[in-house]
Amino acid sequence: MKYAHLIKLTAFSYEREDNQSILDALFGFFPFNLEENKVILKKTEAAGFNEKKIMIFEITTTKEVLINQFLKNLSNNLGEEQKNKILQQIGSRLDKNLDFFLRFDKDAWINDKKLILTDSGKCFHIKISVAAFPKKREIALKLLKNSFSEK
Repeated sequence: MKYAHLIKLTAFSYEREDNQSILDALFGFFPFNLEENKVILKKTEAAGFNEKKIMIFEITTTKEVLINQFLKNLSNNLGEEQKNKILQQIGSRLDKNLDFFLRFDKDAWINDKKLILTDSGKCFHIKISVAAFPKKREIALKLLKNSFSEK
């Protein structure tokens, strides 16, 4: 079953952070080898406040089989408490374009391999473009509920 058209995962690395640990954690979201599956890691350098250097790491995939593997891995790594929190907030995380957004605490994933939802900026950003047909909010919400309710 097709759940999404696109998965986009983004992380920011600030000057004093260890880029390699962020990259390793970023790759940990994917249960497959990015290079073998021709999924590209995009790196962009930006300037933050006071001209401090920020590295932006971004991974995007549109391949259905990879998206399904990603979503299954994401669900498997979520604790029941976090799944319930997502289900409670599902409507507010879905925008009018049927893009679904999640943010997971960067330190919790890097250090403890725990996915903890956060509202802070120090996080891994996930954008899921939901494959609802017809393209209606109710259908997208049902797909998401099914995806995060599965054991």
